[in-house]
Amino acid sequence: MKGILLAGGSATRLYPATQVISKQLLPVGDKPMVYYPLSVLLQAGIREVLVISTPRDLPLYQELLGNGSQFGMKLSYMEQPKPEGLAQAFILGEAFLAGEPCCLILGDNVFYGQGLAEEMQKATLLTKGGVVFGYRVSDPERYGVVEFNKAGKVVSIEEKPDKPKSHFAIVGIYFFDGGVANVAKKVKPSARGELEITEVQNHYLRQGTLRVHLLERGVAWLDTGTYESWLDASNFIMTLQKRQGLQVGCLEEIAFEKGYISAEQVHAQGQKIGKTAYGKYLIELGSE
Repeated sequence: MKGILLAGGSATRLYPATQVISKQLLPVGDKPMVYYPLSVLLQAGIREVLVISTPRDLPLYQELLGNGSQFGMKLSYMEQPKPEGLAQAFILGEAFLAGEPCCLILGDNVFYGQGLAEEMQKATLLTKGGVVFGYRVSDPERYGVVEFNKAGKVVSIEEKPDKPKSHFAIVGIYFFDGGVANVAKKVKPSARGELEITEVQNHYLRQGTLRVHLLERGVAWLDTGTYESWLDASNFIMTLQKRQGLQVGCLEEIAFEKGYISAEQVHAQGQKIGKTAYGKYLIELGSE
């Protein structure tokens, strides 16, 4: 399975901070925001990933992440000339996907929790249809919202509804089969001029091949769409790391534990940024 990491958009709600730099390059805790969604893909065993961003920001991602070999990954890059909705990612990435199943993850989402990696690994076994994840939130009107019938069966997914039909939002990670690019091509722009990811999900739902898995209460899903949620995500990460003495979203550590890179590579990465707590963590990890 291949991955697509979407890190486009203008993030106007975070102006002036994002006026000259991509939101997904801003720090969450002690590392760039983009590390966290990449870590989810890596934990799921997805190593071949297409990073999509704006023409202005794409060179910055290439400078930060390179070809991905230091993380045991193979990264490719593509420009999104104009943000026209999440479903556009499948169209832009059609040649990269080459008919293979894929996982689309949003570059501004942070996930953490026991059992999350196992759930993602199960989803990578998908061969037909789609798998998405629901999460209970207090402000569902900001997201795609799942509607259930009395029997608990999913009957629809609605994008940013004025009157949400449940408190369960679809989180920013989506698994689909190899036909998703063709499905996305048939999506018509919404009233706000975007190719909505909810239309792709509802296509699979009508076909009876979409599974919505509700994440457990012990899983944290944090988006960074506002200053408050960005700060919350940073505080969450730093509190965990300080309390446990372990890094969250450490790409080198995940790759090392999976056998994708060597201890020597981890140590070398740490040496590059040795004056930071993150660098010292890598040096210690590579020396064990």
